[in-house]
Amino acid sequence: RDDWDALAGATVAGHLIECGAQVTGGNFAFFTEIPDLRHPGFPIAEVHSDGSAVITKHPGTGGAVTTETVTAQLLYEIGGPLYLGPDVSTRLDTVHIEQLAKDRIRVSGATGQPPPPQLKVALNVLGGFRNATTFVLTGLDIEAKAALIRDQFRPDVDELTWILARTDHVDAGTEETASALLHVTARDKDPQRAGRAFSQAAVELALSSYPGFHASAPPSDASPYGVYRAAFVPQDTVPHRAVLPDGSTVDIGPPPAFSETAPQPVESPREATQHKTRREPLGRILGARSGDKGGDANLGVWARTGEAHDWLTGYLTVDRLRELLPEVGNAIRYEFPQLRALNFVVEGILGEGVAENTRFDPQAKELGEWLRARHADIPEALL
Repeated sequence: RDDWDALAGATVAGHLIECGAQVTGGNFAFFTEIPDLRHPGFPIAEVHSDGSAVITKHPGTGGAVTTETVTAQLLYEIGGPLYLGPDVSTRLDTVHIEQLAKDRIRVSGATGQPPPPQLKVALNVLGGFRNATTFVLTGLDIEAKAALIRDQFRPDVDELTWILARTDHVDAGTEETASALLHVTARDKDPQRAGRAFSQAAVELALSSYPGFHASAPPSDASPYGVYRAAFVPQDTVPHRAVLPDGSTVDIGPPPAFSETAPQPVESPREATQHKTRREPLGRILGARSGDKGGDANLGVWARTGEAHDWLTGYLTVDRLRELLPEVGNAIRYEFPQLRALNFVVEGILGEGVAENTRFDPQAKELGEWLRARHADIPEALL
């Protein structure tokens, strides 16, 4: 119960296999290199008594287990180097990853410390009611058409959110590729005001608005949405019980020791070394994995080589991340040198959580792929 390092290693093993095929090639940045990704195998963690583990999969199944698929999953939905759990707090920046054989990756070296004295509790409450419609804007004067509909459509609701997606192309060969999408979302405590009173008013503008007026769906009723919040309770207020295969149960008491969570160090990036560069997508040399953490998002980025990691550490500052991804506001950067990686916690980008926010990518799953698609001046020696 107090073998903190062994508990930390077992926690890492659980974190790696908890999302199934994400550690055997699913959602992997370099997925084109993975054989037979149509049916990736389910992962197995062979956990040893010291907490180290071998991550593998059944022979003959698709996908792959590599140092990079394991790195990607280790960076998934984390914060700083200290990974808090109910039994142990794990230092993720101490984890060592090495390949033993094909589809066999050893994960070792994790160190742990006593967990915090409180447990995190997820609270979900009814936030209100939501409805949405999309206006299709085709051809010329897209911005002017969007401005007109914004001026005309002003429903009586608590909150109205507009997003213009410029999916249109110049001189397009099909009507769909000549069109942009103007999304509008209403939120209100009253299901009637956010319901047909909203969606019917949108359709009723059809004969008195921009040329080519078209909405993507007929009027609809509002839907309830939830809001996620975290709370914390003392460890000893939550019963912990294991159910064994024979049906018997074992009560498990609180951990024998606790430690307060100290502020995690945020590394200061060094200056990037000057090299002859070429403008290319960052994904040529960097992998990424992103996801949601309540109202925040995490964006883990790793380099494929030591030289690329040296450049990454100097190049990708918080300010540079904001330049590349303008939707990013406040962010905290953490370094994981043993993984050749950085992790950014992007604060507040998901509002009050997945169910509440109206972002195009509500779970931030594509945030990493957006970063990899951005072009940057990359040293030619790394390409």
